[in-house]
Amino acid sequence: MEKVVSLCKRRGFIFQSSEIYGGLASAWDYGPLGVELKRNVKDAWWKAVVHHRDDVVGLDTSILMHPRVWEASGHASHFSDPFVKCPACGRYFRLDKIWDEIWAGLWFQSLLQECSGDRDLRAFLKWAKGKGKELAPNLALVKDPEVTLSFIVDLHEKFQGVNLDFKNFVGRIASDNAGLAKTPCPSCGNSLPQEHVAANLMLKTVLGPVEESGEKIYLRPETAQGIFVNFLNVLDTTRKRLPFGIAQIGKSFRNEITPGNYTFRTREFEQMEIEYFCLPSEAERIHEEWIHHRFRWYVDLGIKKENLRLRPHDPDELAHYAKACTDIEYNFSFSTKGGSASGGGWSELEGIANRADFDLKQHAQYSGKDLRYQDNLTNEKFYPYIVEPSGGVDRAMLAFLVDAYSEEAVQEETRTVLKLSRQLAPIKVAVLPLLKKNSEIVQTAKKIKNDLSKHFMTVYDDTAAIGKLYRRQDEVGTFYCVTVDVKSLEDHQITVRDRDTMRQERIPMEGLVRYLREKFEKI
Repeated sequence: MEKVVSLCKRRGFIFQSSEIYGGLASAWDYGPLGVELKRNVKDAWWKAVVHHRDDVVGLDTSILMHPRVWEASGHASHFSDPFVKCPACGRYFRLDKIWDEIWAGLWFQSLLQECSGDRDLRAFLKWAKGKGKELAPNLALVKDPEVTLSFIVDLHEKFQGVNLDFKNFVGRIASDNAGLAKTPCPSCGNSLPQEHVAANLMLKTVLGPVEESGEKIYLRPETAQGIFVNFLNVLDTTRKRLPFGIAQIGKSFRNEITPGNYTFRTREFEQMEIEYFCLPSEAERIHEEWIHHRFRWYVDLGIKKENLRLRPHDPDELAHYAKACTDIEYNFSFSTKGGSASGGGWSELEGIANRADFDLKQHAQYSGKDLRYQDNLTNEKFYPYIVEPSGGVDRAMLAFLVDAYSEEAVQEETRTVLKLSRQLAPIKVAVLPLLKKNSEIVQTAKKIKNDLSKHFMTVYDDTAAIGKLYRRQDEVGTFYCVTVDVKSLEDHQITVRDRDTMRQERIPMEGLVRYLREKFEKI
């Protein structure tokens, strides 16, 4: 992940927002290549779920909505996360994410590295009196190591040598003076309070030029509600019959307590959502179909199948109205959900939920409008069930970047390559003059670039030696490099280099577009 983050900054994929002012936490700007990749991700999604289907139409709704929308949806009263505040360092943590934060935290990973394996108590003492003081100054093990370790030894002997699991062990090294286990702060190690408070995750703003008299509204926390309130508009104008879906890509905002992990969890993000309306009797089957359709989309765009998994939600995870929900998860190199148990990085890319008929019923109740669907054949009126595939553009883009990142040994050097798919690669072709001081070569190369730009995303680059230019294009995932050399002026041929194989082929200039088109069709 560190290498991907470095590459994204160095090559212009992603920048820290407001960087010249020190940056804004968990806010990111997409650079010249990042915006191309992000656009390609959205275009690939739109083609797959709208253009290539007859049963889904598109929509683009406003970020600002009537406040009653969020009362109806439940966000105004229930869209909150319980959190705790560390009394020592003042940081906030989501209650349901604390153990994931501890596992991924600097001090625990340091402790794990120093003390795992066949080590005795001296390793813990050494860590507590060394790195522990720097990384977790408020941890009981660091403040009073001998006493804290004696509690663990007593417990070990009391239960006849039974090993402690992760949570019990961590609780013991954070124990109080009486030896009772406590939950430590993922940042400084101090014991966290048992009391927690709820934090509303919606971002507020004021509609109107004068704040005192303006109407308090919210930046939408999801795009779905804009689809639900336009259900009748779409139904009346398109004359769609069940089953059918409405798709939308748009910005959403959530006042996350603990955003982080690069672009994975941010307060401003872009969603790709479908609300698919169907007969209640068909909802279970359609839910399964969408799960497999959406899983296949990630694989078709290049993500390795072994790095993806389907995780059905347990009953206690489901929203009160949901019949079922399955997440498509990617194995990132950071630890989030499930990380504390396994040390892995399985994290949600997309959720596919069977929302039953909750949403339209709620909006009908709060708006006073009849939002039932009427069957033209039977004249029966009812609320359709809704299957919702909901994914994040930013998360998907991060997964594609991580999965495409590759390092190869070439002639005792390391070649970094982004093996992005044809659909996603931000640059398809780069035209490179072998000698930038030769005006004829440069003129020929620029003409080729201009011709290719009518067919493919093409760039021209003459800012380095040819070997360095190749490596630069490899790093950003460019499929083909076209090199114009001295001989090209004589025989009207150019050299085409393949990104993945590095194989070079000499072909006539006039057949270049056809050659590349045939190559892309085979990928």
